[in-house]
Amino acid sequence: MSISTLRILDIAADGLSAQRLKMNTVSENIANAETTRTEAGGPYRRQRVVFTANTDRASFQSELLSARLQLRRTREGHGAVVRGGGVATPAADPAVEASTKVDPPGNARMIYDPSHPDANEDGYVAMPDIDIITEMVNLMSATRAYEANMTTVEAAKGMVDKALKI
Repeated sequence: MSISTLRILDIAADGLSAQRLKMNTVSENIANAETTRTEAGGPYRRQRVVFTANTDRASFQSELLSARLQLRRTREGHGAVVRGGGVATPAADPAVEASTKVDPPGNARMIYDPSHPDANEDGYVAMPDIDIITEMVNLMSATRAYEANMTTVEAAKGMVDKALKI
């Protein structure tokens, strides 16, 4: 398996992990949409997943140059000469970093239900500010992105399989 194929699998694995975290977080939000009392006190607070690009990772340009250098090594006429002679190697850091953020404590819907055990003296209950429809759209989006990353893994496996049969 070449370095390029390993990089494809690395990037797809990063995407799979990030989307899995998003699906788990959205599922937790849906499950707790009616939770009015938590261990921390107050209603459940909605969580969201934020994706950020890892800027420590090699740039697209350096990845392209690395791939061209591999070609150049197989036949001297291939690829361009890289200034500085450095070879970009695959990074162990993820291409994307996913982190969970919790909404601020003040984001609660006040529902009038004086019979609820968590109602305040005015009869209002603090409910989590979670819109089920928005959460379902987020879940569907994460599922599609997860499927796209799986398709990438399957395509890379297919390329390796074809290469081994040559």
